[in-house]
Amino acid sequence: MKRALALLLLSLVAACTVGPNYERPASLPPEQARLQEALSSGTFAPTPLPPKWWRIFDDAELDRLVEQALTRNTDLRVSAASLQRARALLSEAGAARLPTSDTSARYTRSRSQITGVTPPQAVTTNYYSVGFDANYEIDLFGGVSRSIEAARADVGAAQAAVDASRVSVAAETARAYAQACGYGAQADVARETETLQGRTLDLTQRLFSAGRGTRSQVDQAQVLVEQARAQIPTYEAERRAALYALAVLTGDPPSAIMDTAAAKCRTVPTARTVLPVGDGAALLARRPDVRQAERQLAADTARIGVATAALYPSVTLLGGVTLGGTKLSDLGKSSGFGYSLGPLISWNFPFNGAARARVREDRAIAEGSLASFDGTVLTALKETEQALARAGGAAERQSALARATTASSDAARLSRLRFDFGADSFLQLVDVERQRAETRAALAQAQSDLADAQISVFKALGGGWENAPPLAVKSIGTH
Repeated sequence: MKRALALLLLSLVAACTVGPNYERPASLPPEQARLQEALSSGTFAPTPLPPKWWRIFDDAELDRLVEQALTRNTDLRVSAASLQRARALLSEAGAARLPTSDTSARYTRSRSQITGVTPPQAVTTNYYSVGFDANYEIDLFGGVSRSIEAARADVGAAQAAVDASRVSVAAETARAYAQACGYGAQADVARETETLQGRTLDLTQRLFSAGRGTRSQVDQAQVLVEQARAQIPTYEAERRAALYALAVLTGDPPSAIMDTAAAKCRTVPTARTVLPVGDGAALLARRPDVRQAERQLAADTARIGVATAALYPSVTLLGGVTLGGTKLSDLGKSSGFGYSLGPLISWNFPFNGAARARVREDRAIAEGSLASFDGTVLTALKETEQALARAGGAAERQSALARATTASSDAARLSRLRFDFGADSFLQLVDVERQRAETRAALAQAQSDLADAQISVFKALGGGWENAPPLAVKSIGTH
């Protein structure tokens, strides 16, 4: 007994944790992590990104939809379930630090023949026993500690995946809403253009009836009317398609969206202020995918230690207590008491090289995770720079088309007056009317493109997961 305890103490003293100790990868220097587009454009400001960036669009319906999506989206529920699983696996890994135990109760009735006597006799025996066994594996080389370390990092990666889903859900909900509003606005522009072109057609027909025009002029005016009219069904179909996507993002069946304020939206939500984008260091600290890649690297590094620990012996302390007797009343007597206690040393000698191959395998996985982390950091910066560049270009294009629309409307009004007084030809009027229709349609499209580009900026910045509302999780029941 004393020798067993001495061996246990020596084992604890000599215990060590094998495998590499994880060190977080160094951050990029400030000059490499800066957002070049934000520094060179007056469309953006280095002020911190607000947690609920969609409120910058100042649209109450958009705020409601995003909050609902963050509460009920099914993809978020999947991510949340994965996080629960990771937490359960962490608890399972932590349980390896505790002793395992087993209880048993047994009753046997046996009958045997006594030979050598005449006549032969049979003896019937009853035997009752209860027992309790316990064993504890000493974490001599840190295999259990590394396993817990890996599981804890997996929880962090799963939490980051939930946050990444929140970023995506918030952005895609805002995008679907903006698309629905944008297509509705473009359909309204097409209707207005149809009405204006209809007036030109009516005028042309009256002039033709009065002998001042030609059938060709009437046909040309009819073409403009039909072209404007032909665009309306496409815009309306795309508007409904965006609404159906929006409904599913918010956790509703597609048909439910048609009775909401979103179905009536005709004004594209656009941020009217300079967009707050922060800086590169804040971006990398905020983006959940960067955090997820870093936690995955930590988990894979810890698993090298788990595989390495399998190369060494394991020491398990075993103990058991039994009580037995031929009668139930004998179970409490000292005569039926028995026990066992001692260490068990086992070692699977890695003669065939499989265990060492697993170490090399896990090391290669960790090296791949390190490369993936570096790539995720660079991708985060790339996506943000691209989104900023496109948003800046979209803002400039929208401003130019707004000025062009004002000028084309003025030109069309003057051309109509000149045509009425005979100063402009019909071809001149038709050409000016066509330019006005094209610039109005282009402006409506540019407004939708600007909203989409601004939403892409916020998605690339990785915001929207902070202070998220609790997820409405459905349960399948417990037993």
